[in-house]
Amino acid sequence: MSHQVLARKWRPHNFTEIVGQEHVSQSLINALQYDRLHHAYLFTGTRGVGKTTIARILAKAINCENLQNFNPCGQCSTCLAIDEGRFLDLIEVDAASRTKVEDTRDLLDNAQYAPNQAKFKVYLIDEVHMLSGHSFNALLKTLEEPPEHVKFLLATTDPQKIPVTVLSRCLQFNLKRLTPSQISQQMAYILGEEKISFTEPAIKLLARSADGSMRDGLSLLDQAIVFGDGDVSTDIVNSMLGTMAQHPVEQLLQALAQSNAEDVLKQIQAIAELSPDFLKLLQQMIEMLHHLSLIKVVPSFVGEDEHDHELLTKLSVLFSAEELQLYYQIALLGQKDLELAPNPKSGFEMIMLRMLAFCPEKLGATQPVKKKIPPIIKNNTIISQATVKAQSSVTVEARDSVSSVPSISQEWSEIVQGLNLSGLTRELANNCILEKVDDKICQLVLDPKQVRTPRQEEKLEAALQVYFSKPIKLLIKAEKISADTPAVKIQQAKLDRQQEAVNVIEASNNIQALKANFDARIIPGSIEPVNNNED
Repeated sequence: MSHQVLARKWRPHNFTEIVGQEHVSQSLINALQYDRLHHAYLFTGTRGVGKTTIARILAKAINCENLQNFNPCGQCSTCLAIDEGRFLDLIEVDAASRTKVEDTRDLLDNAQYAPNQAKFKVYLIDEVHMLSGHSFNALLKTLEEPPEHVKFLLATTDPQKIPVTVLSRCLQFNLKRLTPSQISQQMAYILGEEKISFTEPAIKLLARSADGSMRDGLSLLDQAIVFGDGDVSTDIVNSMLGTMAQHPVEQLLQALAQSNAEDVLKQIQAIAELSPDFLKLLQQMIEMLHHLSLIKVVPSFVGEDEHDHELLTKLSVLFSAEELQLYYQIALLGQKDLELAPNPKSGFEMIMLRMLAFCPEKLGATQPVKKKIPPIIKNNTIISQATVKAQSSVTVEARDSVSSVPSISQEWSEIVQGLNLSGLTRELANNCILEKVDDKICQLVLDPKQVRTPRQEEKLEAALQVYFSKPIKLLIKAEKISADTPAVKIQQAKLDRQQEAVNVIEASNNIQALKANFDARIIPGSIEPVNNNED
C-alpha cells in the first residue's frame, strides 16, 4: 500500500484551490477570459508558496479542452495527462541540474516544431536562476521572438540572479509568503477531510513554524501525525518541535511585569523539566513582546490569528511602551548569548534577570528615600540640621510666594527660562505667547504653521504644574500671532549682539589703521560676538 505525502496529495489542481495567492490566480483567470495570454511568465517567491503548482495549473488551463469558469476541468485528456506527468507538450526542466548551454540549446531546438496534441507547447523551467550566463543568452533569443505555439513558464526563488534582459521579456508575478492563519486554516481543512483529530493551538504552532511556506507546513503536519500516532495535539507538537505552548510564556511575562525574580526563576525551572529548546522559547517571547508593543501603541490593532488577541490585550496593560521596547531589545540581543552560555538554561535565566535588573521604576512603586543631612561647619561654627531646614523652608516659601500665584503680568520668556525645558519641548514653549494664566488653566497661542506633538504638550504641561505648584491645565490655540514670541526675541537678541560686535570691530582704531596702511578688509561673516556666559 503506497502512501502519498500531504503536500503532494493536497496540491491544488485549479486556481480556486490556491491558498493565499489570489492576486496571481485572478490575474491569470482574467488573461484566460479575455484571451490576453503572455508568451512568458515568471513566478517568484520563497520555497513552498506555489510557484510550480500555479505554473502547472496555467499549463493545463491554456490547453484544457473544456474550461470551467476559466479553470481547468481536470477531467479532459489534457488535464489528466498533465496530472499524471505524461503530457508530451509540457516540457518540465529543473534548471538546477541542467545548467549548461548545451542542455538549453537541445531543449530549445524543438521549440520551432508544432505541438503534438495540444494548442500550445509549454516549457516549464524551475529554479531558472541556476542557468549559466551562456544558457540565458541561448534562451534570450527564443524569449524575444517566440513561435506562436510556445509558452514559457519560469519559476525561481531568487529573481535577482536573472539577467534584466530576461526579466524585461517576462510577465512577472511575485508570490507572497503565506500567513500563519492561512496555513492553519488549510491544515484544519485537510485534517478534517483526512478524519484526523487535532487541536487548534497545535496547528497554529505548526503554521508559525512553517515560516510562510505551505509545503513546509504540510511536511511538519505529516511529521506530527506520525509522531502522535494519528493525533495532532499541542503536547505532541511541542514535544516534536522542542517549543513551548503560549501559556508558559504568558506566565513568564506576568512574573516579569510584577518584577518578581523568585517567580521568574521558578517558572524557568518548571519549563526546564520539560527539556525545551530555550532558543525557540526566547523567540516565542520576542514574538509575544512584538505583538504586545503593537497593541500598546495601537490598541485596536488586530494582527494575524496565531496569538490570542484577548490575552495580548490583558498582558499589554501590565507593561509600559518603554518597558516593552527595552525587554524586546534585551531578548533580541540575548539570542547570541545563549550560544556562549555554559548551558541554555543558565543563559535564559541571565536574560530574564537582565530584564529585571534594567526594569524602569514604575511610577508610585517606590517612595523617595529620605537622606540624612550631616551638620555643616562654617566659620568654625556647627550649623544644626534644624537651622538648615528652617532656612531652606524660608527660601522655599519665598519662592512659592512668587511662583504659586500665576500672573499674566509675568513675562512668558521669563517663565520659559524657569521651566528648565530642553529639546523640542523648549522650542514649542519659545514659539508660543501667553494669553491667559490662572490657578486652573494656562492658555497659549501658537502659529498654525508650527509643528507640535502630544508628547511635547504633556512635558510642557508637567513643567508648568511644577513651576506654579498647581495642577494647571495647558491649552494651546492655533492662530496667527501678532506679538513677539520668546523665539523671536532670542533671535533678535542674537542679531543685536552680532551687529554690536560688527560695530565695535569697525570702530576700532587698530582695524582702521590696518585698512588704511595694508589695504586690509573684514571678511563677511567672520565676526562673532563673545559669549558672556563663558568664563
